[in-house]
Amino acid sequence: MANFSMSDVRRAVEASQGETTEFLCDLIRFPSLPGEEQGVVEFTAQRFAEVGDVEHIPLADALRGDRDYAYAQPGLTYYGRSNLRVRVAGSGGGRSLLLNTHLDVVPPSPGQEHPFEPKVEAGRVYGRGACDAKGQVAALFAALLAVKHLGMTLRGDVLVHLVVEEEVGGNGTLALVRRGEQADACIVMEPTTDLGILTSVRGSVWFRVTCAGESGHSGDLTETRSALQMAIRASEILGGYRDRLFAASQDIPLFDQCANSMPILFGKLTAGNWLAAVPAEAVLEGVLGFLPNKTRLEVMQGVRQSLREEGDEWFRNHVAVDFPNRHDAHVLDPGHPLVTCLQRCCREAGARGQVGAMAASCDSWLYHNQLRIPTVVFGPGSLRFGHRRDEQIGLDEIREAAIILVWFLAAWCA
Repeated sequence: MANFSMSDVRRAVEASQGETTEFLCDLIRFPSLPGEEQGVVEFTAQRFAEVGDVEHIPLADALRGDRDYAYAQPGLTYYGRSNLRVRVAGSGGGRSLLLNTHLDVVPPSPGQEHPFEPKVEAGRVYGRGACDAKGQVAALFAALLAVKHLGMTLRGDVLVHLVVEEEVGGNGTLALVRRGEQADACIVMEPTTDLGILTSVRGSVWFRVTCAGESGHSGDLTETRSALQMAIRASEILGGYRDRLFAASQDIPLFDQCANSMPILFGKLTAGNWLAAVPAEAVLEGVLGFLPNKTRLEVMQGVRQSLREEGDEWFRNHVAVDFPNRHDAHVLDPGHPLVTCLQRCCREAGARGQVGAMAASCDSWLYHNQLRIPTVVFGPGSLRFGHRRDEQIGLDEIREAAIILVWFLAAWCA
């Protein structure tokens, strides 16, 4: 770091700000929904080849057999699809760093006009994926471009995982994790609001409750069972389980600062095929968040037990639940050198470097829990704009994140 000042780093990042903005807009133009990312993967590979050695890591349908595979998206195939692994080789003897972010996006929101036509207005970029997570890709590219232009020699390797299928449960990262990648630290890039450093990340399970009723005519309901009413009852039972779980999950450090640290969301309910017929089947789908005092296996068992014990006999015998996606929480000691070094770099760049918890789940647990790589979540933008019709990110946020990353690389990989 002694060979470069903060002013040098800032000038290098600012010099490519126009190029970074154009790159982000180009990324947004790809409608990279899960299963449809290969176009943006190829484009991103071309650009990152300017700053490092790029390797396509092919995906295979065998991934479906993995115990942690998320099967939330039916019909996806992996033939002809890949993740990207980028390596900026160090000169040797320094600590390595792994950075991860994703190239897939969620479908457009209702009322979101022209979601894949980026708009730049008053220093902000609008469009699907602007902050979640193509703005992260742009910030990372800007940082590595600045490292190149500065002629910065790092002793430790910088590794980058640019993945698909994060939005449906992390299958892209899972595929790379199963290769056994190793590094001295990892930063998973997601929007963290004010460039916060998130050392604790909650877990989540996605649930799918299938209710089997007995159909019949609206004129004679004597022998019918409404699957829709069963699904409504299931939502009440799961809401009660969430409340009990939350009551047993108080005073966990950092999460007590979150406005809604343990949400339950009912995202989809499908039932029936005719308004005057009792629905014979209903499917309720949603997400339940949980804190680090519980594991995904314990939460899944709690859901099953609640549904089994709190309904009538018909309900118990005609309701099934499965869990398309299961993430454990992850917790890193805020005193870990990764955290303290990144916090110092944030502050030296003029950011707060506030340590906190993430009231959402992401791919960080795969690196931290399964590969035992110390991991934090960090990145420009705010999660409150993710998955919204006005999804957006500030160009100043991307710039400052890139500056911090360059400064951190110079310190960590030295």
